[in-house]
This record gives sequence, structure tokens and C-alpha cells, in this order.
Amino acid sequence: MVYDLTGKLVVAIASSALFDLKESDKVFTTEGESTYRKYQRENETEILQQGVVYPLVKRLLDLNDGESQPIEVVLFSRNDPDTGLRVFNSIEHYGLDITRAVFVTGKNPFKYLEAFNASLFLSANKDDVREAIEHGFPAGYVSETDYEDNEADSELRMAFDFDAVLADDASEKVFQTKGLEAYREHESKHGSTPMGTGPLYNFLTKICKIQKAELEKERQKLDYHSKIRIAVCTARNAPAHKRVVTTLREWDIRVDEAFFLGGMSKSNVLEIYQPHIFFDDQTTHIKSISKQFPSVHVPYGVANE
Repeated sequence: MVYDLTGKLVVAIASSALFDLKESDKVFTTEGESTYRKYQRENETEILQQGVVYPLVKRLLDLNDGESQPIEVVLFSRNDPDTGLRVFNSIEHYGLDITRAVFVTGKNPFKYLEAFNASLFLSANKDDVREAIEHGFPAGYVSETDYEDNEADSELRMAFDFDAVLADDASEKVFQTKGLEAYREHESKHGSTPMGTGPLYNFLTKICKIQKAELEKERQKLDYHSKIRIAVCTARNAPAHKRVVTTLREWDIRVDEAFFLGGMSKSNVLEIYQPHIFFDDQTTHIKSISKQFPSVHVPYGVANE
């Protein structure tokens, strides 16, 4: 029987996002492929340190249980299977239920996202992410972080910017071309009109579907608590906040927390929220947060042209 990924939340993770590959990458760039290949073989039983998105991946996979398996994580790698063996040895060491992989030997693996029905591709390679976005695939670049995960905390907390991440960049285009006052007037006028979908819309809808199942389980079992919490963290404020609410209602999306900051630093509220992953389309926001928490730059829309 063919294994069907339809209906599952599929996340494609580059090995550079899941594990810390700085040392092996340095060998490749300074000493070449031949030395790199030898290095990987000699160290294939040496376990790699956890990377930026490890806390996200671990918690996503923990949402699978004996009753349902709604989430699939697929390894996407620029390695070939031989040099990539060290990554799979590390996956096994950490007990991650990742069994499917794509190895493309120096190429960008994004072209296989559709074949795996993936709703998100995360990588530490900027060029790979940008090329994926340019071809219409949902992708994000992970930034280095000093974050230390508390593995005793089983809840998965995600935070999303709104414009050009969950929604399209139509409103951002007004702001960029016509200025703040024109933007405010435009959003006030269109407050009851839902926005178009952005690159991470499908990822959000699927994670929200899983959250609904978690909340139903919480209602049925008194000793169970939902493991997913979702926040929107946006520079919008009143009256532009109304369009966010209108759009989420149209999408039938429930969020647990929303921060309408009107230009305030996002790090102030995220320090309290403590996300395991934060998505934003603007590098200025990522820079102020990425050292504190795992952060993903989504290079989509007018702000990234």
C-alpha cells in the first residue's frame, strides 16, 4: 500500500537547520569536497549538536501518538547519502522519528517540496531559501541563536508576523510606496476585507487543525493540556488591527495571543511569550530576536526586493 502524505502537516528540514554543521561546513569550504568526505566518514559516529530548529522539530514529532500521526518531518540535504549518514546517526541518537529524506549532492533540494506535500522548508542556506520563495514555495532561513531549550517544557509555542508571512504583502506595498498615513487610511478603509494568503498560510492552517484536535483532547481528558500555543506578533496597531482579525476569521484560524505593537520592539513581548520559533519577513526584526529565540526569516514580499 502506498504511503500517503495527503492531509498531513509535512515539514522539510535541511540538515543545516536541524543540527549545528558549522564545523563540517568549514572543512568543506576551506579544504574542499575530498577532505570533507573523508572528515564526514571519520566522524560519522560523532553526534552533531542540536541546531536552531531542533526544539520545533522535537515538539512537532511529539504531537504524534498511537492514535494519530498528523505530522511528518522530512530531511532535505545538500549532502549525498554517504556523507549524510552522520546526520541520520544523530537523528537516531536523539530519538527523532524522521525516516524519510532527500539527498541531492550539492543542489538545492527545494524542487522536491511538492512531491512530499510539504507546507514549509527551513534551511540555514540563504540562497536555497530565497530560490524556494522565488519559485512559490513556503520557506524560511534560520538564524544563529544563543537559545538554550528547556526540554522539560513540552508545550510548543510559535509566533508569526502577519503581513508577508501569514498574509500577502499587499498592505506592506502601500506602506512602502505611499507612507504611514496612506497605509493607515488604506487599512482603515479595508478593515472588513480579508487579506490574501501569504507563504506560511498552509502551514498555519494545518498546525491549527492539529491544535483543534489537541483542544478537543483537553476537553475530554481532565488531566491533559493542549501542547500547542500560537501567537501573532505584528507591527500593526489600531485601526490596522481590525484587518488581522477579519482575515483570521475568514480563514477560521484561532490564535491564542496577539500583539499589535505599533512600532514597539517585538522582543519585549516575545521575551515573556518564550517562543520555540518566530517567523518574520523583515531582517531588522529577526536581528533583535534571533539571539534570544529560534527565529526564521521569510524573504517574501516587497520588503525583501
